[in-house]
Formats: sequence, structure tokens, C-alpha cells
Amino acid sequence: MLLRRLLPPLLVLGLVSCGADSVSRPAPATTAPPETGAQLRVEVVAGGLEHPWDIGFLPDGTALVTQRPGRLALLADHRAGALVHPVQADFGDVLATGEGGLMGLLVHPDFAADRQFTTCQTHQVGGNAVDVRLVTWRLSEDGARADRVGDLLTGLPVNPSGRHSGCRLALAADGALLVGTGDTARPTVAQDRTSLGGKVLRLDLHTGAPLPDNPFAAAPDPRERLVHTLGHRNVQGLAVRPDGQVFSAEHGPDVDDEVNLLRPGANHGWDPSRGGTVVGSYDESVPMTDLRRFPDAVPAVWSSGDDTEAICGAAFLSGPQWGRLDGALAVTALKGSKLLLLAVQPDGTVREVLVPPELDGTFGRLRAARTGPDGALYVSTSNGDDEVVRISPS
Repeated sequence: MLLRRLLPPLLVLGLVSCGADSVSRPAPATTAPPETGAQLRVEVVAGGLEHPWDIGFLPDGTALVTQRPGRLALLADHRAGALVHPVQADFGDVLATGEGGLMGLLVHPDFAADRQFTTCQTHQVGGNAVDVRLVTWRLSEDGARADRVGDLLTGLPVNPSGRHSGCRLALAADGALLVGTGDTARPTVAQDRTSLGGKVLRLDLHTGAPLPDNPFAAAPDPRERLVHTLGHRNVQGLAVRPDGQVFSAEHGPDVDDEVNLLRPGANHGWDPSRGGTVVGSYDESVPMTDLRRFPDAVPAVWSSGDDTEAICGAAFLSGPQWGRLDGALAVTALKGSKLLLLAVQPDGTVREVLVPPELDGTFGRLRAARTGPDGALYVSTSNGDDEVVRISPS
């Protein structure tokens, strides 16, 4: 089937005014995109999973999959019909409630030498929520067991209910570890540079330390030194473009899911405290990008507009086999139960948005999005009885 549907209407970067608050929204253009001529092949790689949150490919052709309840699986292959093997690991400290649990996963680039990977997970002691933390693990040679190496970073804020517990990991082009976090549904967190919530963090993958060229590296508070960007609501996806640009995908309240192009030190303008004037209340009527309070806030390159899709994972399609879709940003949607393909211009603006009918409501809620070593796109479902799906040009 051809890629044929545009959702929402063709979008470009623009600004409009909304009542007393200034809000950045990409404005709809007036022309429809041409047909792509592309056909997609969709194959189920593996099933029997429960809320698979992330996928990490290993050098030997296998793949690790984190599952939100606190389980880790190894796919024996990343082709259709792969066997699923449980990986024994001690996730007894994971608080698997609401949106929280075992979440983001990053296989270390030197995995072949040290067999290490890092996860992002909510942490509890005696049933009480403590924080969200990054944990580094070592996978056994046979892939049957993972042993805890240590905590890479602790102290990310947590909501005991698990709300707004987004935690996605990505490796930047320069080798830095990027961490997208949620604001835990607390009003002041996103704009508080001494809080690690509602941010994208940048740190050393091996030590967890802030990098010396971080935008707030000289700040007196050690947490602020980790901040790369701020003013985010609930980052669910991070995607690194081959040219090094980094994009985030994040949930809006009941409008304006956003895709953002990240710049060091940028404020993306989410402030449910209304400049600290709302005490003890999380005011979700504010704009996702509040240009009235933060004139220098960076507008989104794409917004869902008057509805939300609950966008999640994000990954770039890359390679000549994709044809016109080469370079598109693939974004999964939970609520929308679809895959969005964003045509991103060299300056980061979005020219058009396409929805392949093969992935429009056919697999339910979609969460993870990772590009595999074969150039195919791999996504996971999030319905309860879940699958990992491989998408490639037919």
C-alpha cells in the first residue's frame, strides 16, 4: 500500500497567538504532499512481551528488550519469528506502577569489549518511591544473565504514581549520553535547573559526570551541570540525526504533542507553575511553549495541534533503500496507535507528515522506535500482549 495520509495537515514552523499566552505552534500549510510511491513491509519479529519499552541491538545479531514491569528479554534474532529468551537480572528494586518501571535502554558502543548496557528505571525501597535512576549492567557471554555493574546516575525525580516518568536514552554523535526525562507532574520541575526532571541531560556514559562543555557546566549545583535543555513536559523519545542534530518527542497535555530540535542550553517553555504564581497546582492549560514568560523559548518544529497522539519513540530512517523516505523521522504514537513519518528539512523544520496505512491502527499502541543494524525500523507495541515489529521497504 502507498503512504497516502497526511496527519495533521502539512506543517511548517510558525507562530500564532492564543489568548493572553503566546504559544508556538507550527502553522498548517495549504498544499498536500505528493504520493511517496513507497511500500512498506511489516513483519512481527517476536511476541509474548509485556509493554516493551526499548530495544537495543547487540553485535552478534541478537537484541535486548526492556519490559516495563521489570523484565529483560533477549531476542535470538531481529528477523521475523525470533525466539524470545528471558534474561535473569535482579530488578527487585524497580517500582513498576503507572507509567514508571523498567524503561529506556542503551547498549554501550564498546559492548563487544565489555558487554555493558545501561537502563533507566524507577527505584523503590520497601515499596516507597525513591527516584528514577540510570543503572549499568553487564550481560553474560551466553546472554542468559545480566549483572549489575552500578548506578550511573541517581536522583532523577519520581512521582509515586509513575506519572510523567519518561526516560529515554540516546548516544549523541560525540559519544555523550543524552537522557530525556519527565517533569513528574509537578509544577516547578521543568523550569528548575537544579532538578533533573523535565530536561534533556548530557553526561559521560562511563562515569555519569557532566561533560565539561555542557551549557551550565560552571553552575554551583552539580545537578544543574548535567542539564542540556530544560522546559520539557514529558520526553518520551530522543533521535540523533546522522548530521548530529538531536530531536525530542514529548507528550502535550490535551493539545500540542511536540517534536523539538534541541540546542545546548535552550528552554522549551513548559511552565505549569505559571512563573511560580500557581502554588501546589499543576496547571496544564498553559502553552507547551510559553513565549510570553520565556521570549527566548525555542518553538517546536512540529506540533500535533488541537489533539494529541501521545507520541513516544523516535528514530531516523537512513539509507538509499528507503527512497524518498530516506532521512525521515519516524515517531510512534501510543494514543494515536500509528507511526508518523516526518520529512525533516536540513534546518530541522518539518515539511510534511505522512502516516503509512500499514501502521495506522493495525498494531494498537506503539512505543519504542529504533533503527536496526540492517537499516530497518523496529517498533514495539504497548497493549499488554505485545510484539516487536520490523518495518522495511518492500
